[in-house]
Amino acid sequence: MKQKIKKLLRRVFGLIALVLLASFWVLLDAHPVLAQEKTVNYTFSELNNQDFSHKDLSRAVFAAAEMREINFEGSDLSYSIFTEGVLLKANLKDADLTGSLLDRVTLDFADLTNAILVDAIATRTRFYDAIITGADFTNAVIDRYQVSLMCERADGVNPKTGVATRDSLGCR
Repeated sequence: MKQKIKKLLRRVFGLIALVLLASFWVLLDAHPVLAQEKTVNYTFSELNNQDFSHKDLSRAVFAAAEMREINFEGSDLSYSIFTEGVLLKANLKDADLTGSLLDRVTLDFADLTNAILVDAIATRTRFYDAIITGADFTNAVIDRYQVSLMCERADGVNPKTGVATRDSLGCR
């Protein structure tokens, strides 16, 4: 019986030593996280009436920013974050929002003519009276109610992707 206990204790202590050694190894090999060079952070900023047209703002952060009547025409906003942003009457003509996070964003009266929102996440986002002619929403995650409202006025084909707005929204 004593021998079994000794064997069990050796295994337990061996396992503990192995875990400690592995943890020590991981800590020695750790590298600091470096900020992305081009990342721009406008979190909680007031950007009303600003002109950001034709800019490369990919991976930028606009979380909880006030952006009423902002101009993003022709800008690359791919993989950007707009969580809780206010974009009332924003100009997003020809903007590329591929893969962007637009959670709880207000896009009422915004102009999304020919915008690309492929693979974007737009949950709890409002598109009331937004112009969506030629916008491509392929694989975007959008609340069903907003999709049904947009399908009532969806038309056009995106000139870059060649996808019809109605098809990208899954309108019937």
